[in-house]
Amino acid sequence: MADTQEPVAVLGIGAMGHAMATSMLRAGIPTIVWNRRPAATRDLAERGADVAASAADAARRAAVVVTMVTDTDAVMSIAGDQGMLEALAPGAVWVQMSTIGVAGIDRVAALVAAERPDITLLDAPVSGSRGPAEQGQLTIFASGSEAARPRVAGLFDALGQRTIWVGGGSRLKLVNNTLVAFAAEGVATSVALARRLGLQTETVIQALGGSPLVSPWQAAKLDRIAKGEFSAQFALALALKDVHLALQAADSDRLAALGCLADEWQQAVDQGLGGQDLTVVARVLEQQGGMP
Repeated sequence: MADTQEPVAVLGIGAMGHAMATSMLRAGIPTIVWNRRPAATRDLAERGADVAASAADAARRAAVVVTMVTDTDAVMSIAGDQGMLEALAPGAVWVQMSTIGVAGIDRVAALVAAERPDITLLDAPVSGSRGPAEQGQLTIFASGSEAARPRVAGLFDALGQRTIWVGGGSRLKLVNNTLVAFAAEGVATSVALARRLGLQTETVIQALGGSPLVSPWQAAKLDRIAKGEFSAQFALALALKDVHLALQAADSDRLAALGCLADEWQQAVDQGLGGQDLTVVARVLEQQGGMP
């Protein structure tokens, strides 16, 4: 693949961006990386990544640019303030993989249409946490020009176990993450109820594990809760951000249950738990019930 794949720049080397760059390097893709905090790129350089001095420098040297950052403002800052959009060569492909919601991708598309109609924008957020990203096992919800698909096929194969081309990648991502939110909430609330009823989490796992009610993802979350392991696989603050994006896009008054979930999770974030895994909500609910 290294002989045929165009150079790809990854802008934003947080947990997901770092994991994705790792998968790209393993696949032999010529990889350029940039991050506001250069320390995050050091081990990638040791693995063969080319560390750019700036976002503009990375974009100038890449045929395909991936943005993977926290929110819309960060994406727009990279595109404008950091000079990425101006630096892209005519005909370049910008693969926007951050979860920024419907309004966010509309802002990005409008910016591209106004300032760089000579490049191709793909809306391609991903489903999966750092572990699947490191293993190249993400699901990619992609939308955009059909003509650009062959140029990103190798990249998407390196990053994901499957790519779903749809009419609106960011829209499908919100649907996906709403299901994730309720799946996590179901686990957390069930564990909290079990504890209030005097049952141990291990008992719940033994009784429900392997049943059609519990997905493999939920079973893994139950096991981590039982061990008191809340290090972030999907940070609560980021999951809450995605819930708010879904509410914003869909009319929050019509999704009352999701709104209540957002209020509950906000309380946990306000307690300083936003950097923990979203399953930390189980611990918060237990404490509210007077549990140790």
